[in-house]
Amino acid sequence: MGVFSNKIDREQLKPGDHIYSWRQAYIYAHHGIYVGDGMVTHFTRGAGQEIGTGTVLDRLLVSSSPAHDLDNPCPKCGDLSKNEGVISSCLDCFLYGGELYLFEYGVSAAFFLAKPRGGTCTLAASDPPEDVLRRASFLLEKGFGGYNIFKNNCEDFAIYCKTGLLVFTNLSVGRSGQAASYLAAASAVVSTPLRFMTTSMSGLAAVGYGMYCVSRLVSDIGVRRDVSKIPVETLVAYHSVSEPEMTGNINEPEKTAEMPKDTAKND
Repeated sequence: MGVFSNKIDREQLKPGDHIYSWRQAYIYAHHGIYVGDGMVTHFTRGAGQEIGTGTVLDRLLVSSSPAHDLDNPCPKCGDLSKNEGVISSCLDCFLYGGELYLFEYGVSAAFFLAKPRGGTCTLAASDPPEDVLRRASFLLEKGFGGYNIFKNNCEDFAIYCKTGLLVFTNLSVGRSGQAASYLAAASAVVSTPLRFMTTSMSGLAAVGYGMYCVSRLVSDIGVRRDVSKIPVETLVAYHSVSEPEMTGNINEPEKTAEMPKDTAKND
């Protein structure tokens, strides 16, 4: 564990850990919560639609649902290739042949910025393991809404399980550091007016990287202010974490957590 790599051994895993594994030559990572006994709870898009954009990109980034030969399914999980939503699988199926990495919580701003790639750590603190496991178990049964690469993906699921934090505005990306880093990179290239202050390649690179770092930092779940601690029962009562209707009262957890059952059904 350190600035250059979050890789860990299986023997170091503890129930409640947020883990991830890189996919497609390090283009993106798949995230989940280790729940113990060699099992992982994670949020995925099935049948080759991992990023769920409805565009040609869906053909490039395949599903993170475990896939095996139909004649040789995983003896522990069976065939999960068609499953989507919150699923449970063994660690081998989750890793899908990749390496095991541990997502870090409660890091300093300096450590966060020293990590050039998003989706590996956050300034936000983790809740106790028992809270993490309870959220993961509850969402495995009830679901986590519809998959969306920018607002509700596998990393968003794992971060919510670890922190209980929910973004309550529709004006930006969700909790995912991966999504934030991709958008930060695009913004640094095309939108910063500071690029006109220098014409040298080294100057442009420095300005661009500086904007990239600032954008990543202000988008981190541990820094941004458009978040609120939401009980998992309240989140499920709204049925989807990405619906615009939920932004009105979602930042009032004590009131919405005790919402009558018939009201929850009408939403």
